[in-house]
Amino acid sequence: MLEMTIDSIRVSLMNYQRVVILKQKELNRYLPIWIGPAEADAIAVRLQDIEVPRPLTHDLLQVIIDNLGAVITHVMVTDLKDDTFFAKIGLVIGEKTLEIDARPSDAIALAVRAEVPIYAEDSVLETAGIQLDAETGKPILPEDQAEHLEKTGKVRDEELQKLSAFTDFIDTLDLEDFGATKNG
Repeated sequence: MLEMTIDSIRVSLMNYQRVVILKQKELNRYLPIWIGPAEADAIAVRLQDIEVPRPLTHDLLQVIIDNLGAVITHVMVTDLKDDTFFAKIGLVIGEKTLEIDARPSDAIALAVRAEVPIYAEDSVLETAGIQLDAETGKPILPEDQAEHLEKTGKVRDEELQKLSAFTDFIDTLDLEDFGATKNG
C-alpha cells in the first residue's frame, strides 16, 4: 500500500472526460483515474475551499458518517479490472474497523473532506501507474516493453489495451504541468 496525493484534476482535450491524477508520495509515478464530472467538481470544490450554498452529496455523506460516530481513516484504490478501478473507504466505529467498497472518485471526494490519506495498492500502480521521464515528460516503459519497442518499433497489443483508458490523456500531458521545465 503506497500513499498518494492528488496532483491535479484534468479534462481530456480529446473527449472532455475528467481525470484525477494521483501522485505517489515518494516517487515521480502517477495514477490517472477517469472520473465523472460531478465527482471531479466535488473534489475540486473542496481542494479549492469553494463555499457552496448547499451541501454536495459527499458533504452529506461525511456528515452522516460523523453523526453515526464513525471516523474515516483512509481511502484506498484497491484494484483495476477491465479498465475499472475499485476502492475502499476505511472507517472506525468504536472498536470496529470497516472497509466499505466505493468508486475511487467517491472515496477521493470523501478523503479530501475528511483530510485522510489516500493509498493505492502496489499491484494497481504496477498495472496502471505511469512514471515520467524528467527530461522528455514522456512515460517511461518497463525494461521488457522498451526492449520489445526497440526491436520491433511497436508496443505490444496487450500493453496498449492495458493502457487504453489512459492513452489519449497521456498524449495531452505537458511536462510543465508537473512543475518541471524542459531545460532543467
